[in-house]
Amino acid sequence: MSNSSLSNLYKIYQITGLDTLSIKKLTLLGFSLVALPLVMALLYSAAQINKLSNQSEDAIFNAAEFTETTKQLSELLVKMERYASQSIVLKNKELTNNYFIEEERLLNITNKNLINHTDKKLKEISNQFITEISIINQLLSPNNEQTLYLTQLQDQFKLLAKTYNRINQRSNELIYNQAKEVRTSASLVRQTMLNSLLIIPITILIAVFFIIIITKPLKKLIAEIQQLEQGNFEHQIALKSSPEINEIVDALEVMRTRLHALELQKSSFIRHISHELKTPLAAIREGTELLYDNSVGSLNPDQQEISDIIRTSVTRLQRLIEDLLDFNIVLDSTSLQDSEKLYVTQLIGSVINERKLDIKRKDIDLHTTFENIAIYSNAKQLAVILDNLLSNAIKYSPFNSRISISTSLSGEQLKITITDQGMGLNEEVINKVFDAFYQGPAPQGNEIKGSGLGLTIVKELLMRINGNISVTSKIQEPSGTTFTLILPRAFLVGTP
Repeated sequence: MSNSSLSNLYKIYQITGLDTLSIKKLTLLGFSLVALPLVMALLYSAAQINKLSNQSEDAIFNAAEFTETTKQLSELLVKMERYASQSIVLKNKELTNNYFIEEERLLNITNKNLINHTDKKLKEISNQFITEISIINQLLSPNNEQTLYLTQLQDQFKLLAKTYNRINQRSNELIYNQAKEVRTSASLVRQTMLNSLLIIPITILIAVFFIIIITKPLKKLIAEIQQLEQGNFEHQIALKSSPEINEIVDALEVMRTRLHALELQKSSFIRHISHELKTPLAAIREGTELLYDNSVGSLNPDQQEISDIIRTSVTRLQRLIEDLLDFNIVLDSTSLQDSEKLYVTQLIGSVINERKLDIKRKDIDLHTTFENIAIYSNAKQLAVILDNLLSNAIKYSPFNSRISISTSLSGEQLKITITDQGMGLNEEVINKVFDAFYQGPAPQGNEIKGSGLGLTIVKELLMRINGNISVTSKIQEPSGTTFTLILPRAFLVGTP
């Protein structure tokens, strides 16, 4: 089903006022509308099957009755003809009486099963049959003064046999017609059952309609919750639907407002305290550097050692404050919503320039392989992500080693890899490197500990832009660690 169809269904849902019903009532209504056509089809089919069953039962009983009747008539006619013929030849009154007894039985059967039948033609033939029997009755009657000849009686029985054959033929026709009607009715019932199957797609459409109108507000609600999950607290949650959804929306809106206020307070506090700390820290660092370089006079060995400790501590404190400012970017979602067209090579180049002194200090060979790629994202975000990864690579790289940075494009996904030749990470450390405040083993020759926030900041910022990061590392020689970034919405420069 297309998006336009879904939109039209949802408009119908809103116009009809169904969006004001509770989910409980909406579910009950949907179930009723789905079940009603099925129940009606079931009842109608049951009635048709019951009708067919009764019709089949009547046809079977009528066929059995006709068969039994014609069989009895045939047997009685044979007996009557024999008794009548013998009574004429033998002049035996007892044989004549036997004839009249069989005749009485035949008339009873005829009156009971044939004369009162609804078929007019059968009634007509049956009346003729009785008339012909009455003629024979008169011929055999003791009151008949005329001489009765055997040939005359046999001729009359031949007429009677013909009439019986007509009765038998008409009975067969009626049986056949009833069987034909049963077959027709069975065909109609079969067609009705097949037509009833058309209700299934209708009920499926009704079910799909109610699934859509129930789940669409929930999907919108999930989208709003995902906005909160990504730290977007400025977007007001405005969703009107069923009473249950409205209650959840009101609760989420209250929570969003409070979270937004708390985030602003935290961001403001961290920003101000960080800047307040950086100002005196800069003066302390400059003074410490002057003392350490003997710019204001020579220091004795003890003073030189103390100066070195102060210098190291000040450097670590500066790094902690920088990490704290970067972490504030993660907390401050208001600075991360805008995206712009960025040229990846330029962005990485600016990050490398920021770390040029650190690279030179360790005499690192920086090897780059770039494709001409652009991406829609937030410049400040990506700069912080790349800077943290590059500084991490520099930190763990030994002197006179190499760091490799490369970019490539797969579909609309940008792939950035940063590889160092450090001591490598074991599996236990890899599983924890993105945890907040986790500090792995310090690299050789680096006594300054980090804050444990750098890679946590990278992970959090990547989540905000639907990016991903993976780590591979080797401990054995040649050792080293590779961080791989996957970022969406990228394209080759020059393509639309």
